[in-house]
Amino acid sequence: MTDTVGDVLLARLRDWGVEQVFAYPGDGINGLVTAFGRADDDPSFVQVRHEEMAAFAAVGQAKFSGGVGVCAATSGPGAIHLLNGLYDAKLDHVPVVAIVGQTERTAMGSSFQQEVDLHTLFADVASAYLVEVNVPEQLPNAVDRAFRTALTRRAPTAIIMPADVQEAAYSPPAHEFKHVPSGGTTVLRAPTVVPPDDELDRAAEVLNTGSKVAILVGQGARGAVAEVTSVAEVLGAGVAKALLGKDVLPDDLPWVTGSIGLLGTRPSYELMRDCDTLLMVGTSFPYSQFLPAFKDGKPQARAVQIDLDGGVVGMRYPTEVTLVGDAATTLRALLPRLSGPTDRAWRETVESNVARWWETLDAQAMVDAKPVNPMRIVRELSQRLPADAIVAADSGSVANWYARLLKVHGDVRCSLSGTLATMGAAVPYAIGAKFAHPDRPAIALVGDGAMQMNNLAELLTIARYAHRWSDPRLVVCVLHNNDLTQVSWELRAMGGAPRFDESQALPDISYADFATAAGLRAVTVDDPDRLGAAWDAALAADRPTVIDVHCDPDVPPIPPHATPEQAISVLQAVLKGDPDARHLVAQGVRTKLREFLPHNG
Repeated sequence: MTDTVGDVLLARLRDWGVEQVFAYPGDGINGLVTAFGRADDDPSFVQVRHEEMAAFAAVGQAKFSGGVGVCAATSGPGAIHLLNGLYDAKLDHVPVVAIVGQTERTAMGSSFQQEVDLHTLFADVASAYLVEVNVPEQLPNAVDRAFRTALTRRAPTAIIMPADVQEAAYSPPAHEFKHVPSGGTTVLRAPTVVPPDDELDRAAEVLNTGSKVAILVGQGARGAVAEVTSVAEVLGAGVAKALLGKDVLPDDLPWVTGSIGLLGTRPSYELMRDCDTLLMVGTSFPYSQFLPAFKDGKPQARAVQIDLDGGVVGMRYPTEVTLVGDAATTLRALLPRLSGPTDRAWRETVESNVARWWETLDAQAMVDAKPVNPMRIVRELSQRLPADAIVAADSGSVANWYARLLKVHGDVRCSLSGTLATMGAAVPYAIGAKFAHPDRPAIALVGDGAMQMNNLAELLTIARYAHRWSDPRLVVCVLHNNDLTQVSWELRAMGGAPRFDESQALPDISYADFATAAGLRAVTVDDPDRLGAAWDAALAADRPTVIDVHCDPDVPPIPPHATPEQAISVLQAVLKGDPDARHLVAQGVRTKLREFLPHNG
């Protein structure tokens, strides 16, 4: 039997080491689906409940494996559904290849059913590489280039395949004019780039003159843990983490101040407020107002930035020296040039601030609420978090608690939709993580808004594929408060507007009952003293578990650097008749008070 283009496409995916394709079927990819049927589950067609979830699962797999995630969808509506997940990949710099069907070539341009202009649709999100395969001879080069580009540019790419091409007999490119062969599936290594010596000398001069050095790391520093640690020790620096770099350094290091920004910690705020020198490594953290301040139009801190992408250096803060290079190699070259201060008072201040902050968070998490304080959910998890766990968090108020309270240690990996900040990524991220590492426990922290939006149905996907994972533990913890909490607080703090129930209130449903019906283990928690036992049981279970925690929407996600203007806005919202006025004021006062009296019950 002659191989079809669909057969050869799957063979090419195997050559690239692809073991799963997250997808949903449709007649625009029928030729591909039938090829999967002949492929003996290599690669696997992982059927999610929605194409958006396919893209998110591919992003999650790529984030946690370091490889390329692959998703597939039919033409028209299927292709459109992929976009949100692909934009998540683009903005967080994640390599994903999307394979998308299109109407038959004979019908193109006729406004045929489910025909949309896919080139226009994907022109931005797949700007790194977008190709339509119109003849079989194009296939090897198109697939290989899509993978190489995704890997080297850390970006999504897309391959459009008309339905009739998928079913056509395959013929390879010939050795003739206007046929283009491919160089094959060469495994690529990240480039090792080192800045020139004179630039390293200039950077060292800036850093060595600092007496209060702050370091900010992002996901680009993930391969440079030892080097960042050594530089921080020499310079006596504190280290803050951008949200996507949360798992770069463990939180049990006394000079790691935690997350920075709107979801950040007080020690990170103090670190940036008081430092005189800033070193940024592998981050394009977008909120410059959380970096060292300006005085009379000039930055208060001298700054050095290291990044492999020359297009992002100097983009957020005025830097005296920009070092374009690989983080680990550049820091290794910089280390012998560094001397650091002899006075360790700054480091001691940073460590004192960090220790006090963890005490504060513990006290805040134990504040009584109706019925469960959401901060305590993550605190109890942190105390039990397996050293090899993978944690995915969703957007919304849950991201606040994840960013501040989850203590990373050991080999824990964690992520979320960092730049797009889209709802609905946590559960498919966890599914992708389980396919990337079937021998490691995965945990998804999700608000009930995201759960109802698009994650609830993915419990069926978890139930369907759990038997493939050698470690069956996948825990979905739902922060169940019947409110779109993050937006409710944004309305209060930024607009001085009371919560509007018609937009903010969510219908009540038992997520535990749904999970049980899907064949998963499930537990409902409405007593804070039962949280620890619920986590213990879920992390020891022999199958995936849903923990449905009824928590209080009025525990405020107050930034440690909240401004008086924000406090006045919340007061205005109360005075205008916020439906939860009395309770939210009480919870806000009680929670914030623990920041100043952390040892009080």
